[in-house]
Amino acid sequence: MSDAILTFNAGSSSLKFSLFEISDDGSLQLASKGQIEGIGTMPHLIARDPAGAVLIERRWSDGGSRTHEDFLGDLLGWIEDHLAGDRLVAVGHRVVHGGPDFTAPVRVDDRVLAVLDRLCPLAPLHQPHNLAAIRAVTAVRPELPQVACFDTAFHHTLDAVATRVALTRELAEAGVRRYGFHGLSYEYVIGRLRELAPTLAAGRVIMAHLGNGASLCGTKDGRSVDTTMGFTALDGLVMGTRCGDLDPGVILYLEQERGMDARAVEDLLYHRSGLLGVSGISSDMRVLLASSDPRAREAIDLFVFRIGREVGALASSLGGLDGLVFTAGIGENAAEIRAAVCARLVWLGVELDDAANRSRHGLISIAGSRTEVWVVPTDEEAMIARHTQALVVPAKPRILFRRTRG
Repeated sequence: MSDAILTFNAGSSSLKFSLFEISDDGSLQLASKGQIEGIGTMPHLIARDPAGAVLIERRWSDGGSRTHEDFLGDLLGWIEDHLAGDRLVAVGHRVVHGGPDFTAPVRVDDRVLAVLDRLCPLAPLHQPHNLAAIRAVTAVRPELPQVACFDTAFHHTLDAVATRVALTRELAEAGVRRYGFHGLSYEYVIGRLRELAPTLAAGRVIMAHLGNGASLCGTKDGRSVDTTMGFTALDGLVMGTRCGDLDPGVILYLEQERGMDARAVEDLLYHRSGLLGVSGISSDMRVLLASSDPRAREAIDLFVFRIGREVGALASSLGGLDGLVFTAGIGENAAEIRAAVCARLVWLGVELDDAANRSRHGLISIAGSRTEVWVVPTDEEAMIARHTQALVVPAKPRILFRRTRG
């Protein structure tokens, strides 16, 4: 019998999950992964094994009123059946915001949940659903240990000056500061870079997590020095439906001159801006790249321009640049976007190998490039599973055998 760890990444209408088995040597092996999407409308569950074969697929035509908790009961039941004698020992959750209190993963209890609840206004698109999944697991499996893993934790190494915003000291003491996000992704990617290019990982690196949510992180010796997201996940780069960096005067204009209340402004900034807002077509980069509409090109150009500008800013924070690493959905799969970004960074010593960029992950810069460019796939679920294992599953003792004479 083996132990197993389950990870969850809960969104407003989806629930992504991965199941990892713990091998005899303590390593984690992916057993299956999947998601329930369309929660609240037409729910659809699909799970696959590591080779991509479908293990289960189910749709609910009458599932519009079912909650995350309702589905979790069914899902945990299927997972425990699928374990076939293995034992589910813990559940790890992605939690977007840990605030100033949580700088590392933590076992969840009532006190932890109460603190995390107070952070929901700082990440309204994610935090409530992350916590709903924790509560749903508690409701159906109260004895099962759960671990919260925070997207903000990786950035706790930021210097104080990099966390400050120029508002009153009273607001700073109340927690209004820059936190940074996508930390689980950055932690995984810098770990892989240590394996692939250890000398580079010890240097000055900018990682570009480019997906529906997008940010950059500058590291020295694998430690976060600066990042583009700040107080909330709205800050920094243009994203799928989020605006990124914005003059706060725009908010005043929207409220005072356009008569928009806080809810309407929130909806605009989180759900109707970014690539979707600029193009008026889609938030999906694949759709925009395939489109001949000039509005799609305008959105793509703005996305690339802002990445190039922010790479320059982070290079200043790092005192130079040794490597640039692309990751996440767009970063890993959109060669055209990588090429356009790199074309803006020639002044930083970036020289892309066009053939390598089109054909593979790994190193995609030419041999003589002063700044190396890599594509490193991320795996936030594996990072969550590792943290959960470290907190919940005791390491198996090593038994040493000594040959004796007799």
